Amino acid sequence: MKKLLLGTILWALVISVPLPAMAGVDVSIGISLPPPIVFEAPPNVIVLPDTNDVYVDPNAGVDLFFWNGWWWRPWQGGWYRSRYYNRGWGYYNRVPYFYYDVDPRWREYYRDRDWQGHPWNYQRIPDRELQHNWRGWHNNRYWERQKAWGVQNYHPRTIQQRQGIRYQRQQQYQRQPEVIRHQQQIRQQQGHPQGRRYQHQPQQGHPQGQRYQRQPQGHPQGRGQGQQKRQNKSQDKSRGQSQGR
Repeated sequence: MKKLLLGTILWALVISVPLPAMAGVDVSIGISLPPPIVFEAPPNVIVLPDTNDVYVDPNAGVDLFFWNGWWWRPWQGGWYRSRYYNRGWGYYNRVPYFYYDVDPRWREYYRDRDWQGHPWNYQRIPDRELQHNWRGWHNNRYWERQKAWGVQNYHPRTIQQRQGIRYQRQQQYQRQPEVIRHQQQIRQQQGHPQGRRYQHQPQQGHPQGQRYQRQPQGHPQGRGQGQQKRQNKSQDKSRGQSQGR
């Protein structure tokens, strides 16, 4: 009965989550999926400055991002993604790379139409236009080079500056209570004691990092063994001939 119930649950998960949304996703039993987002119409997004083409829906009641062909949303300390903005969410077992480029104060900047002291004339992008053009915009760096993300007299941060800011935001994110609770939940499900790290241990007798290869045929050791066998056979033959005489 339990096996039948488990099989029914897994089958319901498979048919409810589209295959593209499950690709690369860590499906873990016990991790609940976020509730659906109700839209009266397809969302209009804006592109966030100082990001690698990260779009966001400012009118959604939750953080809803579009990046690299996927819709992304955080929920209860975890991350979920889908090919669709309103369904098909699958669990994503890490923080997406783009997130640490997102300024946590972007909603404030959006409200004031001001990006860090510069007028921000952001552009509304309908979902259909986004789906048709996002790849070409990314390849051409359209929003950064031609539009400057709609920010007047703004100079993008250097690579070194972005790396430093990403590190700071990563540290801040990891200290959020809901993120800590989510990570503890994952560790409990995996059966790993808190804080313990598992590393691959080399086989006994093999120094770490040393490579071992099979000895090719004709190795001196193999020739020595063969020569010893031939000598033994020759000695046995000689003894037999002597006894025969």
